[in-house]
Amino acid sequence: MATSYLIPILTTKLIIMHYRFLVKTIISALMLCQGYKATAQVVRLDYYFNREVHTVAGQPKRFHYLWDEKENTGYSIWGDAFKKCGATLDSLPAAPTADNLKGTSIYIIVDPDTKKESPKPNYITQQDAGAIAKWVKAGGVLVMLANDSANVELPHFNILANKFGMNFNNDLQNHVIDDSHFEDGAIITTGNPLFKTAQKIFMKDVCSISTTLPARPALVKNGITLIAQAKFGKGTVLAIADPWLYNEYTNGRLPAGYENDKAANDISAWLLARVKQKE
Repeated sequence: MATSYLIPILTTKLIIMHYRFLVKTIISALMLCQGYKATAQVVRLDYYFNREVHTVAGQPKRFHYLWDEKENTGYSIWGDAFKKCGATLDSLPAAPTADNLKGTSIYIIVDPDTKKESPKPNYITQQDAGAIAKWVKAGGVLVMLANDSANVELPHFNILANKFGMNFNNDLQNHVIDDSHFEDGAIITTGNPLFKTAQKIFMKDVCSISTTLPARPALVKNGITLIAQAKFGKGTVLAIADPWLYNEYTNGRLPAGYENDKAANDISAWLLARVKQKE
């Protein structure tokens, strides 16, 4: 009998904890985004180089790093961080060109497909990379998110990254065995310009990034670059060693002290500020 009385009490406590987490996240985002709401910016997520499909009820369905995907594998929370700053979300299901990048403020490419993820992956070509580089040079803000080398197509991704002095390396860093070893994926971000509020983040199983000018390291752990940035013409490029900001690691699941939810707000505000600076 005593146990049955505890169930609604525990459920209520969990609801209150989740509510407090959501309120805290919203307030943090609003504070960061002050000054960026005057003009709505278009944040366009690539759906061409990353287009994984799985079978649901016998039918093929797209998944993995989509704006409207609320499951752990989606980017709905990161998308909300942009929207709280007044940005508009969109996607690009075709190869990038001068025409279809027109009107895009921030272009995000995440985890390009390997053959094990897509039977006919769309690899980044020299033509694609040239179109993107020209767009960045004119003032675009590009974000590239890789993965550990076993789970991302790096050779063609590096055709693009190399244009900005960056290279995603064929290695595995920040390896985390399981949920009992979260600390192996911990990164202290206190004082880092990319992170105004997040002081400690979690990033697991990533590749390292090498840089030459104009690129430079933006986040380093044990001498390994995990985030790099570059100023290229009028534009900005941010390279991140992992898809990282998907819902599984921004929805409050991480142990206390890890602040990926705040990091999503921080990165979004930082990127939007780069758009404002080039105008």
